[in-house]
Amino acid sequence: MIRIFALLAGLSLLAACTAPSPDDPLQDLGAFYFGHNIVVAPKMQKGPISRDATKEEWVDVLTGAMRDRFGRYDGDQLYHFGISVEGYMLAPPGVPLVYTPKSVLIVNVTVWDDAAGKKLNDKVKQFTVFETASGGSVLVGSGNERTKQQQMQGLARNTADQIEDWLVEMHKENGWFAPRPDTDPAATAASAAPLPVAG
Repeated sequence: MIRIFALLAGLSLLAACTAPSPDDPLQDLGAFYFGHNIVVAPKMQKGPISRDATKEEWVDVLTGAMRDRFGRYDGDQLYHFGISVEGYMLAPPGVPLVYTPKSVLIVNVTVWDDAAGKKLNDKVKQFTVFETASGGSVLVGSGNERTKQQQMQGLARNTADQIEDWLVEMHKENGWFAPRPDTDPAATAASAAPLPVAG
């Protein structure tokens, strides 16, 4: 993990220029309906150059970002997320044009099919997520422009965005969320709501 952070700390470009929003148009996830929303951080590591953030803070912000995005899907088949925070770096204030550290979050994700009672991905899917660049943060680093909370929220939303893109890909390639004729929409809603808060 330390070697990964060392590599990430040296990167000079961010992954995107436009921050995703939970209200962006939904993609095609077939019959997907969001169930249990479990985020944990038992082995979380902080990068060598980073602001401090607690496990509880990461659990809260990621739980909220997943709920805000995936809670909008209204299919009739129930799926659950298990997300583990592996590591993070939150850029501190740096020296403009000389040292502009970037924020990054590393998470492992597992998706569960409720009806089948099993994981859809036997091997966890790992995401390395960068914060979105703004005009000023490209030159001076986000630590000079954003609070810790803003950095965490941005990383959490970008994580939801990347997870969604992956789910869309898996649905297209493997039919993960293809409708099943025996699904009871009423039972799905009753089993899934309200969404639990991991902690």
